[in-house]
Amino acid sequence: MADHDLTGFDRETFTHDGTTRRTLRRGTGPAVIVLAEVPGITPKVLAFAERVAAIGCTAVLPVLFGVPGRDADPANGWLKSGRYMAASMRKVCVSREFTVLATGKTSPVVTWLRALAADEHERCGGPGVGAVGMCLTGGFALAMATDERLLAPVLSQPSLPLPVTRSRAGRIDISAEDLAAVRGRCERDGLQVMGLRFRGDRLVPGDRFAFLRRELGDAFLAVELDDATANPASALHPHSVLTEHLIDEPGQPTRAALDDVLGLFRTRLLGQPIDTAADAPAATDGA
Repeated sequence: MADHDLTGFDRETFTHDGTTRRTLRRGTGPAVIVLAEVPGITPKVLAFAERVAAIGCTAVLPVLFGVPGRDADPANGWLKSGRYMAASMRKVCVSREFTVLATGKTSPVVTWLRALAADEHERCGGPGVGAVGMCLTGGFALAMATDERLLAPVLSQPSLPLPVTRSRAGRIDISAEDLAAVRGRCERDGLQVMGLRFRGDRLVPGDRFAFLRRELGDAFLAVELDDATANPASALHPHSVLTEHLIDEPGQPTRAALDDVLGLFRTRLLGQPIDTAADAPAATDGA
């Protein structure tokens, strides 16, 4: 895809506790915070945001790293893409806002994201807010769910902490206190947390989803896809369920996963009834 010029998205800023970041917005209705994967808000992340806006929600994309709209597809040149990816990852690794390796810790940037979600709930209305984290930001959506305004958290290929050891592979980037708060909401309020991954994705090992099943029980809705269902046009190993490896065609498992996510927003944020034919999870519990 070519670079996206951001047409159709409003450009704003949000400040909390002295930190100001840019945001992109599209749509009307209850807010969904869309957290991009490394290297940033690519055209395919923007395409996902457009789908969120199309169902009647406001897609809000904070700029945490990278250049909004820039296409990072290796098909446009491995060297150019690699340099951009490396630059974005370098910013993440040196920033104190992101916890890349530590276990049992919530990244500090989540405090800012919770404030953004609270502000968007007041601005957009509705029963609450949704959030989608992708790859490095996947676990952020889980940690944001300590706030009762967050009604629909989605963890798409949550990759932190980087699974360089067995202990890190079997955990996710959230503190024990925050995880207990989310678990309490699941038990008390019926909160559901959706997670998506490709089974062969080494950045998102099966042990991480097993951990979430143990901690959250039936409240964790796991969508796990065979690698063969990923878009073969991507030059990368199957990883990005909702963006780079999506095959946006009816009947495709990745499209069914996308529909699952949009279905969660419809039921939790828009009050629409569940369509059991359309909204049944694409694949669960490693099936």
